[in-house]
Amino acid sequence: MSNQSATFNNFGIQMGSILKKNMPFLILVSLVVLFSFIAPNFMTLGNLRTLIRQISFAGISAVGLIFVMISGGIDLSIGSQIVFGNVLLAIMMADWKLQPEVAIPLILVVGTGLGAINGLLCIKLKIHPLIITLGTSAIFKGVGYIINQSRNIMGFPDSFRWFGQGYIWGIPIPVIVLIIVALIGSFILTKTYFGRQVFALGGNEEAARLAGVNINRMKVLLFMICGFVSSITTVLLLSRVFAGQTMTGQGLEFDCLTAALLGGVSFKGGEGSIFGLMVGMLIIGVLNNAMQLATFPDFSQTVVKGAVLLIAVAFDVYQKNRKAKETVARVAA
Repeated sequence: MSNQSATFNNFGIQMGSILKKNMPFLILVSLVVLFSFIAPNFMTLGNLRTLIRQISFAGISAVGLIFVMISGGIDLSIGSQIVFGNVLLAIMMADWKLQPEVAIPLILVVGTGLGAINGLLCIKLKIHPLIITLGTSAIFKGVGYIINQSRNIMGFPDSFRWFGQGYIWGIPIPVIVLIIVALIGSFILTKTYFGRQVFALGGNEEAARLAGVNINRMKVLLFMICGFVSSITTVLLLSRVFAGQTMTGQGLEFDCLTAALLGGVSFKGGEGSIFGLMVGMLIIGVLNNAMQLATFPDFSQTVVKGAVLLIAVAFDVYQKNRKAKETVARVAA
């Protein structure tokens, strides 16, 4: 009987591991099937192309966010960084008459600098990144509103449209950028020594320090990566909308965070993958797109997305606690 009990326990553990690993993909498939019936236009080629383009903007920023989250941190200022960068880039081209080939590299440097500010504040003040980035989020957004002066900034070079509205072989440019950024991010996290340090930092910060990882430098670098990647989103969104507005980018961090958690990135750090993140982003995209096609009221959509975030966090905490209990049980045995 004891052998049978052990066999069943092992089987249960293996099934749980398989389910955890594939749960995001199963959720995605279930949603696609469900909304295919609820919204008849959902599975059309035109709508699917629109869906992929819609998620590409948040998906790019989410790749930057995953570096911070795997290390055990969080960045809630992504949307506000984009608000500020969007207005500043618009002013560069419309008011200062800078050409895109000059303005774009400048805004990438600015975005990287905003990330560096987050990282430096975290290590100098020794306050949790959630609080730091909540504060800097308000600052970045406020400065964006101040320099915007309540106007729609227009008058960009027509060549700038290509970044957010152009195509290569029928594929929207933002989608191509997302694929490139995701592939580079995945390579760094899985194939480089730097990537192993990121996971080590999120798994056990003290152990990583004892192993020779420069904790403070790593934290600043990771926030800089997040800021740099979000500034890419800034360029694409401004090119897509083609007007400098303070509304552009607001709330983007919510979709990025939810997608990361749905895709298996642990809120406590040490776990996650770019593939899982992309599946999570597709889940968010399907929800947004299908609810719009099904004419769900805006407030109902907000409720659904909030519930999804809570479920994702609860599932992550449950998995962490379960793994901890299994470890204790094995040690006790």
